[in-house]
Amino acid sequence: MLIVRVALPVPLRQHFDYQLETDDPTHVKVGARVLVPFGKRQLVGIVWQINPVDSFNDNKLKTVSALLDPSPVLGPKLRDLLSFASDYYHHPLGDVLTSALPALLREGRLLDDEKHKIIKLTETGQKLSEHDFRRSAKQLALWQALRTNELSEAELLQNHSRTTLNQLLEKNLVELVSQPFAPFVYQREKQKALQLNPAQALAVTAVVQALGSFSRFLLEGVTGSGKTEVYLQAITPVLAKGQQVLVLVPEIGLTPQTLARFEKRFAVPMQSWHSNMTDSERLRAWQRSQSGDAAITIGTRSALFLPFRNLGLLIIDEEHDQSLKQQDGFRYHARDLAVKRASIEQCPILLGSATPSLESLYNVQQKKFSHLQLPERATSQLVPQIELIDLKQQVLKHGLADGTLAQMRQHLSRGRQVMLFLNRRGFAPALICHECGWLTECLHCSAFTTYHKQSRQLVCHHCAATRPVPHQCGACGSTQLAPVGQGTEQLEEQLGKLIPDFPITRLDRDSTRRKGSLEAHLATIQSGAPQLVIGTQMLAKGHHFPAVTLVVIVDVDGALYSSDFRAAEQLSQLLTQVSGRAGRGDMPGKVLLQTHYPGHPLLQDVIQNGYSAFARSALKERQQTQLPPYQFMAMFRAEGLDSAICQLWLSELQQICAGQMQAATPLAPAKRVQWLGPVKAPLERKAGKYRWQLQLFSPDRKALHQMLELLLDHISRSALSRKLKWQLDVDPLDLS
Repeated sequence: MLIVRVALPVPLRQHFDYQLETDDPTHVKVGARVLVPFGKRQLVGIVWQINPVDSFNDNKLKTVSALLDPSPVLGPKLRDLLSFASDYYHHPLGDVLTSALPALLREGRLLDDEKHKIIKLTETGQKLSEHDFRRSAKQLALWQALRTNELSEAELLQNHSRTTLNQLLEKNLVELVSQPFAPFVYQREKQKALQLNPAQALAVTAVVQALGSFSRFLLEGVTGSGKTEVYLQAITPVLAKGQQVLVLVPEIGLTPQTLARFEKRFAVPMQSWHSNMTDSERLRAWQRSQSGDAAITIGTRSALFLPFRNLGLLIIDEEHDQSLKQQDGFRYHARDLAVKRASIEQCPILLGSATPSLESLYNVQQKKFSHLQLPERATSQLVPQIELIDLKQQVLKHGLADGTLAQMRQHLSRGRQVMLFLNRRGFAPALICHECGWLTECLHCSAFTTYHKQSRQLVCHHCAATRPVPHQCGACGSTQLAPVGQGTEQLEEQLGKLIPDFPITRLDRDSTRRKGSLEAHLATIQSGAPQLVIGTQMLAKGHHFPAVTLVVIVDVDGALYSSDFRAAEQLSQLLTQVSGRAGRGDMPGKVLLQTHYPGHPLLQDVIQNGYSAFARSALKERQQTQLPPYQFMAMFRAEGLDSAICQLWLSELQQICAGQMQAATPLAPAKRVQWLGPVKAPLERKAGKYRWQLQLFSPDRKALHQMLELLLDHISRSALSRKLKWQLDVDPLDLS
């Protein structure tokens, strides 16, 4: 009889001991899954310790229902990472451990039944020719894909439909063969590497020389400077050693195009990882990583927790992007944890961006990161010219100045593409009553509801509540309701009337909901045909559109005056990234920035001096104001139906902080913890609940985390904690 300490997926910061009956104690491994009784439920947990020294052999301990794994599903290196993450973000370990597993493993699926399914041509299929498929282009494409390579089922279904596959299976032209997962075998590159310029060559050399050891690199390159080619050439020697590579990207939308670029270069097994995959696809990808079958994995933030057999290089593209931070539940930052994983794996990590985060630039200043720079575009392309369009005293046509429309028509008539950036989806931010000024507000949030004309709905973009468009004003009963403001849906409709001779492609969350729609839209843009491209910040995420020569930033004024201290950094990054979509082909690019405040210091700084100069001046401001990254930050959020209880609960925490500071005086300035709050959240009410915040700051990371431990201990004993919902966010990015 053994005693095993199990981490369970429950919101409790503790482990649970169970008895385990076994004939051979060596069969029980730390990191393996077990099925255990918990209350009236059966939960899947992770064995964290065996016969812990502080356990007690008591027959009252419940017994493990089943041992699910003969070997660990979480290896020692991954356990170290997850244990660190649990401690740093103060999140229950059981929840952290199980979040690193695919859904099917969290539900108790046994791994023994899973096989690697390979699809290949049968003897009959090999004897056929293209002429035999003249009536079915889809079957021909699938047959051609299998002529030279055997493909896994997952790889094949990325570009071909299951219906087409089943048709060939029924004709006995292809067969499905099951075989165990095995480490990949490196083959020569399919495509010759491009000639590097001196800056690119220096960056590749630095990374390659660091292989086999832990090193941190920040690759700062202007848009179009060839960062992806640096990634590709740094990856080659890693694959030649039989090691795996993980590439993290911020958005699901970037995964297919990045995967396609890598597949053209390397003849090794690759896979993607993102939330749109089915549970079976995610389990297969997890197993391929564990076995070493997948040489390159390109995925979003949670791909960081895949169990790689032999990780040799970690790359984070667009490292500045806020999507790398998980904003609910286990609130980790994939960039920061990736650095820790590289340290554990003893491999280099390469962070790439045209607009690095101030945190990464600070780490360069502190000599924690090596700085690699690509100051010029990879080819002879010039950096796009930026022109400010002053909107004051101008007659606007649907948000566009006459001069803007004239330049758009000029570029389109020359056979080029024009991109318009407007970071508001929907038709209009609200509906207004012309009689009394009433605005459509969300019934559950302190926010207006966005008017979506195509679906005839009012949608809250905070809580996702929807309701039909009203026929009358909610205050005076008038029927004179009209849209106020502009969204991408309205811009698309009006441009169809203003410039009717050219097609329009709209890229936002609404237009890309259906599976495959994003790829279809991107293919339309990539065709190079003259057209108008309208979109939100999805357009800024590293897309390469060679035919785009003019970018119009429709409106940035709303972002110039924000209470968030990171607003200037985020706006500068967005402007630089969007501007970088222009002139990536053979023709020079131009950017038109419409604003009522052309003399605003932020706009002038970014346009005249570039993001790099802005970032360094912004760092000085952060140092003077003692804001992150010069101080460490954490934030408690409280939300509930009773606003007073939320305020009272946070006031208790604030008083504990004050008491600790008084009791510990005199403290060195580096050890002090300061606080802001309790204050109402900028979005005071969301989904029917009132929201309050308490922000904590300290220049000493250890002092801050000691205070957090003290506060969490109080929370576990506080009666008020059961009357509201609360979260702790360490290193928060979203202050709303």
